[in-house]
Amino acid sequence: MQGHVQGVNPRTRTLILVVVTIATFLNPFTGSSINLALPLIGEEFGTDAVILSWIPTSYLLSTAIFLLPAGRFGDMMGRGRVFAWGTLLYTSASLLTVFTPHIPFLLGCRFLQGLGSAMVFSNAVAIIAEVYPPGERGRALGLNVMAVYGGLTLGPFLGGLLTQYLGWRSIFGVTIFLGAVVLASVRRLPASLSGTVREPFDIRGAVLSAAIMVLFFVGISTLPATSGIAAVVLSLGLLLVFVRVEDAAPSPLFPLHLFRENRSFAYSNASALINYCATFAVTFLMSLYLQVVQGLNPAFAGLVLLVQPMVQMIFSPFTGRLSDRVPPGDLASIGLIISAASLLGFSFLSEETPLFVVILLLAVLGTGLAFFSAPNTNAIMGAVSRHHYGVASAMLATMRSIGMMLSMGMVMVAFALLLGDVALTPAVSGPFLTCMQAVFLVLFLLSVAGALVSRQKETGLQFPAG
Repeated sequence: MQGHVQGVNPRTRTLILVVVTIATFLNPFTGSSINLALPLIGEEFGTDAVILSWIPTSYLLSTAIFLLPAGRFGDMMGRGRVFAWGTLLYTSASLLTVFTPHIPFLLGCRFLQGLGSAMVFSNAVAIIAEVYPPGERGRALGLNVMAVYGGLTLGPFLGGLLTQYLGWRSIFGVTIFLGAVVLASVRRLPASLSGTVREPFDIRGAVLSAAIMVLFFVGISTLPATSGIAAVVLSLGLLLVFVRVEDAAPSPLFPLHLFRENRSFAYSNASALINYCATFAVTFLMSLYLQVVQGLNPAFAGLVLLVQPMVQMIFSPFTGRLSDRVPPGDLASIGLIISAASLLGFSFLSEETPLFVVILLLAVLGTGLAFFSAPNTNAIMGAVSRHHYGVASAMLATMRSIGMMLSMGMVMVAFALLLGDVALTPAVSGPFLTCMQAVFLVLFLLSVAGALVSRQKETGLQFPAG
């Protein structure tokens, strides 16, 4: 099994877990909160559905671009240090968002938040894995995942209340407060988490990976236009160049050798990519469905959406502990199958669907995600040596962000093809419902595929300690 920092007492480990967990709470809280505010943001700035979808997407794109470089910087400059800088940037960008005068400014702030989030998330799991021994790591990761789902739980509920009674800008007041708490505590992190390593940084790999992600996502978001097709083709061409560059790099940004030599690491990351691609768009689509089709106000819609992450939060510590005792791949596969069942159910929603059916489907999805996330994270971090914790943590976060980005990309393509540049109002509830049902059916098929991929990870290799 893998090594961890020696001499960190249980009290210090608990402090580290609390600080890291609060920081990782911020991203899902803000993201799930802002989804409830999208209709009001669109009304305030007079924007259509496609532009509104860029509010979460600009954040996801930025995060995906910077995750691997941030993880590499964490290995080189100290994970604690990069984690603290990321928290400072995220909090500062949230403060700027409060003063948003127009949509371009808001999108710019969300991009900066994505950069700060990349610095936090690429090092958060690595910090936990470094200070907790293997026998306790699953429990700690489960608690960390619980906090992520806690953010998803409180986000829709508080976001709906804040949006309805104080305006959507008030959402970022919570983010600023919690960010300040983390910044006041990071100085208590042990110095061992800020140690530096003198290694070269793969600048060419970083530039190429950023270009690939921007071109690919801008391309799929503008399909079927000729420019969109050209951007996707160009991104795939650059991907081939990227692979050759990384193969030749002495200290590559993207650890291709880990994917070739470590089957468990490869399949665990692939299943994470598929899982987030299949499930991330649910909150976005359901927040619109509940308000546009069912006619609920933001506060009540947020209360309904609270069900999914609440169930995840309840079960995640249990599944995290369980993954220390049974093969995590089995648990992750079960989770993906449960999620697939809920996604299939979502594809049959209509204007007449009773609210209790929606709540039941959200609870089923929450159970599936709880069985997947912590065990899959434990499998990834348990498949590498301590030297690669930063890369593994960043890779997991990258798979998550790319999956989320692809999930939103599918929604944007569906909106562009089936809705066009129209405002999301009850007048277009019929076309929106057709669009949503089609997306959910595709997501169901993806989740089934993810269960098959996840099951393969148990034949993987395990790296020795050190």
